[in-house]
Amino acid sequence: MNRADRLTNLGLFAVAAAAWAAVALVLVTSDPRANAAVLLAGALMLGGAVAGTLAPLLWLVGFAIQGRIAYRGDWWRAARRAALVGLIVVIFVVLRGEGALNLPLALFVVAMAVLVELTLSLRR
Repeated sequence: MNRADRLTNLGLFAVAAAAWAAVALVLVTSDPRANAAVLLAGALMLGGAVAGTLAPLLWLVGFAIQGRIAYRGDWWRAARRAALVGLIVVIFVVLRGEGALNLPLALFVVAMAVLVELTLSLRR
C-alpha cells in the first residue's frame, strides 16, 4: 500500500463521517412522513453514507485477500460495489417510506444487483 492509497482511504473515511453527520442531522430535524422531498433527501444521504463507508473497506478487504498487493482497477471495483450497495439502500429506504417494500420486491432488487455485479465482474 503506497501513500496515495493511505490518503485515499483516510479521505474517504472523512467523507463518510461527514455524510453520517448529515444523515444524523436530517433524522433529528426532519420528518420524512410529512414531506416526500425529505424522504428522498434522507434516502440519498443514507445511501451516500453507506457507499462512502464501504468503498475504502471493500478496497482494504481486497487488498488483504490479494496478499497485500494493490492491483490496477481495485479502487474502481471497490467504488462500483459500494455504489451498488448505496443504490440498494436508497431504493429500500424510499420503498419503505412509501409503504411499498415487501419481501419479493426486496429479493428482486438484491438479485438484480447481484446480476449486475456478476455481469460487470465476468466481462473480461
